[in-house]
This record gives sequence, C-alpha cells and structure tokens, in this order.
Amino acid sequence: MNLRYLFSMYSLSYPKVIIYMLQTSEYRTSPYLNWLWRTKDFSKVQYRKSLEPTNKAKMLLLLLSSGIGAEILAGIALIIFGSISFTDAAWCWPIGLALLLAYPLIWPHLIIIPLEFGRVVFVLPNQSRQIKAANKIFASHPGVKIAVAGSYGKTTMKELLYTVLSEGKRVVATPANKNVSSEHAKFASGLDGKEDILIIEYGEGAPGDVSRFASYTHPTYGIITGIAPAHLDRYKTLAAAAADIFSLAIYLKNRNVYVNGEAEAAKDFIKPSYTIYTQEGVGKWKVDKVEVSSKGLNFNLKQGRTTLHLHSSLLGRHQIGPLALCAVLALDLGLKKTQVERSVAKTEPFPHRMQPYELGGAWIIDDTYNGNIEGIRVGTELLKELSAKRKIYVTPGLVDQGEETAKVHSLMGKYIADAKPDLVVLMENSVTDYILEGLRKAGFKGEIQMVGDPLAFYTNLETFVAAGDLVLMQNDWPDNYA
Repeated sequence: MNLRYLFSMYSLSYPKVIIYMLQTSEYRTSPYLNWLWRTKDFSKVQYRKSLEPTNKAKMLLLLLSSGIGAEILAGIALIIFGSISFTDAAWCWPIGLALLLAYPLIWPHLIIIPLEFGRVVFVLPNQSRQIKAANKIFASHPGVKIAVAGSYGKTTMKELLYTVLSEGKRVVATPANKNVSSEHAKFASGLDGKEDILIIEYGEGAPGDVSRFASYTHPTYGIITGIAPAHLDRYKTLAAAAADIFSLAIYLKNRNVYVNGEAEAAKDFIKPSYTIYTQEGVGKWKVDKVEVSSKGLNFNLKQGRTTLHLHSSLLGRHQIGPLALCAVLALDLGLKKTQVERSVAKTEPFPHRMQPYELGGAWIIDDTYNGNIEGIRVGTELLKELSAKRKIYVTPGLVDQGEETAKVHSLMGKYIADAKPDLVVLMENSVTDYILEGLRKAGFKGEIQMVGDPLAFYTNLETFVAAGDLVLMQNDWPDNYA
C-alpha cells in the first residue's frame, strides 16, 4: 500500500470518486467492487470523464458524504472524550482513531446497501409493471417490428434501417444505444399505434436477456449483426453469448431472420432458413462494381433485371452488407427503387464509428466508440486498402474479453501487422504486451510508439500528424479498466 493510495483515499474528492465509479459501472455491484478493489490511486479514477450530476448520483453522493461526515465527527468526539475523561473511558480513544482511519474502506461498501435495497423493493417491481405494459403495447401494435441483436454493430444497423426505411414509411426506433428493458418500456409508452415500422435494439448483458426482450417486444423480423467476445465477465464463454443472441431466431421460429455471414463466430449457428448478408450480397441479390475510397462507397445491387445503383458516405467494404440488407428490406416492405437509392445516399458515418475528418492536412478515421475483434479486422482491412503518404494505427486494445483476452489481442496484433501501417501507437495498459506479441509473431517491421497518457495524446493529436497522413483510431479505454 503506497502513500499515493492512502492520500487519495482521504482526499475531499473521495466521495465523488466513489459515486463516479458506481455510475460508470452502471450501478452494478460486481463490476464496481472489482474496480474498487484493484484501484491503486483514486486521484486518477476520473481521468477521461467526471461524475454526471443525475438525481440518482446526487442522492447517493449526499448519502455517502453524510455517512462519512458522521463517522468522522463520531471519531473525533470519541478521541476527545477518551483523551480528557477518566481512565475507564480510555477505550474511546482507539475506537475513535479506528473510525477516522477506516471510513474510506467502510463506506464504499456500505453505499451498496441502499442501492440493492432500492433495486429489490422499488426498481424491480416497477420494471415488472413497465414490461407488462410494454408487452401489451408491442403485442397489439400493427406495425412491422424489426429486432436488432448482436455483439457489435447493432446501433449502426438500427440507424441505417431508420434512415433508409423512413424514405417511404413512418418509422420509429429506440434512441441511441438505449437497448435494455426499461428503455424498451419507455419506447413503447411513446407509441401511438400508427407507426408502420418499429426498430428495436437489443442489448445483451447477461444470459437470457435477448430471449426475454423478444418475449415482450414480439418482433416480426430479426437481424443478427455478428458475434464477438463481449461481456464475457457475465457470459463466461463466446458460445454462451452466441446462444443468447440467436434466441431471437428461436422466437421467430427461424423465419424472417437475417444474419451477418461475415461474422466467423456466428457461422456455427446459421440455419438454411436464415437469409445471409455479406459484402457479396443478400440472399439472391448480388453486389458488383464496388468502389471504396476515403469519401465512401459505390456499388450495384442486382437481382434478375433489377439493378440498384447505391452510394453511401460510410467507409469500408464491411458496410456493404448492412447497406445491401437495408435496401433489400426496404424493397420487401414496399419502398420503390428510386426511394431506396435516394435513402441509401443519405447514410453517413456516425460519431466515433469510422467517422472521417481532416486535421492539419491529415485524414483521421475515428472509430473509438467501442471495439471488438471483428471491428478491428474490418478497420485494419480498410487501412490496408486506402492510400496515404504515412499510415498510422492507434489503439489501447479491447475490454471485456474475459478468458479470451490473450488470444484476441494476439490476433489483433496480427490484423494490425497485415495492414502494414508505418507506425503503430499503443496506449499502455494490461493488454499491451499481448498486442506486441501478436505484432512480433506476424513479423511487423514498422515503428511502434508507446503512450502512457492517452488523454494528452488525443488532445494534442494535431501536433502528432502531418499532411498526407492517414490515421485510424480504434476503440477507447474507459476509466474502469486498467
């Protein structure tokens, strides 16, 4: 136990740090405690972000601060009493000192109690009522209901569907990445029954989630965007995560199911009745005449005598499959050819998801929203395909890989090496050595630079790049990972 650790525990900002850790852990006990126990310096916890002053956070901060304040006052009172009182009260002095010393250890654990109590007594019963109400709304809604599930690419697929289908239909979709039961219930309560199409994103956090979501949202179509190691702290294995995600297909009785055929881990779960989408096409629809550049994609989609001429500002060949699927679904749901071509042309990169921008004559591709090994694969393929004076790849690695951590990051090193960047910039953390090992095994000959302060690097990126550079930045490393 070092002095920095001790000083950070007794700082005035300590209560705020603890609530930030709870908030960042989504108020889940296990991830919070794991983070708490491995933290060596609490002054560095709020590094990239700070506490969002929500009502819940403010209430918990008040409770924690009041508890700590009461314990400190009690400790001081006992020390004073024990020091000035008679001999038989001398025991008060060591107890008071113990209270003063122990509060940083006691209260971060005690604060969990009101959270768990509130969850059992208030939150869970309220969620149950909300889900029952949502079940009735979704079951009786006459519109087409499209569920989107997968380890990655869900929000992008949902937004692409929304953009394309809205050209000729009244479409609503769950907002942002709000993809759990409580958010589904809020979404349902805002429906008026006149919508043509509902798009519902499913988040998978623990075994049984996707099956449960399907049971009360009653989808008529299902899209599975891919399988990759994610949330393995709760699923434990990739197979368990895949089984949960593919429970959507079971609900749909294996009909109207669309699966990303480029997701290697999904292939063992694909059945003949599913429609596969890839950069080669969707079902009987075939892709040809592909053009890829830093400005987007152009390709044709053909079936029989019908040809769609499609353009999108999205980057990378991996986007062809999702765009083609959106186009095919749009035709199946009644949109005209001209409407589909016009709507696909409106699709553009989303913030921090293969989002290009120019900086000092260099092109930056920001793919830092979140990460998985499939995203690394397609990102490095794009880096390899585009031309530039100097190619730079930047990453901290991936989180939530569980027992797959070493294997995934070694493979990540291979993908990076195959793209042949001139420079690889790695943010130093617990997975860096695995990436380096993968780079070494793949025979990477370029330059490698280690960065100990990621925030400073990203903040001063303009001083690092030069005109003609192409920089791909993939994934971010949240404060609750080491």
